[in-house]
Amino acid sequence: STDYAELVHDALGDRVRHWTTFNEPWCSAFLGYASGEHAPGRQAPQEAFAALHHQHLAHGLAVSALRARGAETLGITLNLTNAVPRDPSDLADLDAARRIDVMFNRLFLDPLLLGRYPEDVIGDLAEAGYAIPVVDGDLAAIAQPIDFLGVNHYHDDQVSGHQPEGGDASTTASPHRKYATAFPSAEAVAFVGRDLPRTAMGWEVHPPGLTTLLVRLGEEYGAALPPMYVTENGAAYDDVVTPDGRVHDAERTAFIRDHIRAVGDAIQQGADVRGYFVWSLLDNFEW
Repeated sequence: STDYAELVHDALGDRVRHWTTFNEPWCSAFLGYASGEHAPGRQAPQEAFAALHHQHLAHGLAVSALRARGAETLGITLNLTNAVPRDPSDLADLDAARRIDVMFNRLFLDPLLLGRYPEDVIGDLAEAGYAIPVVDGDLAAIAQPIDFLGVNHYHDDQVSGHQPEGGDASTTASPHRKYATAFPSAEAVAFVGRDLPRTAMGWEVHPPGLTTLLVRLGEEYGAALPPMYVTENGAAYDDVVTPDGRVHDAERTAFIRDHIRAVGDAIQQGADVRGYFVWSLLDNFEW
């Protein structure tokens, strides 16, 4: 249904220039229906793929409805990652990286931009007993032209197809990846931390990863990719008030500076990036 999109446009359309249909639909689909970390707390992989597909369909229908009402600049915002194999010469690690690239990136980008799901993804899911519930007309509706792609990116993910000796590799990775085994068709993938600086939440700090991601999107999707905005990037650090009564926020300042430079590097390498937004303008309960 497009009722909500139409309602919001009718109320705010004269004050909104850029519209994004969804923010991080990955979270709703996989954290809501596969890992159960988010509402509605389900652990039902087939339902996760149904949720994913129907969010895509809702996006396409909303784009059409909003354009019919006069909205001009429409897009979607995805949380995307670089899936880095721990050992690029190891076939199991390479396959692990492919599977995580599928879960975070290609299951979203390919249908939205190219109007199809990747063939290797369909094969992976069939082997695991899952399927994406596509019916005639869905993919054409999903792949409505958009005017921008919002990219949310905080860190890369190094992965392996081998569980390390002595326990779950995800314990050394960013804490919010500990539910990795709930990702359908990627249950055997281990998330392995790297020797990099970390935020207060344990997220790796690696600005060149943002450059890599933005350049890759441009090279891989070519003319199908609209201009991009980095719609979320930032870091959580423990604020300490010093004796002079101030917070000298050196780590966060360096994080933002270095990631803005990373965006500049991507632009120099041909990525069409039109803006960079820091998350978050204000303190939030999450951080």
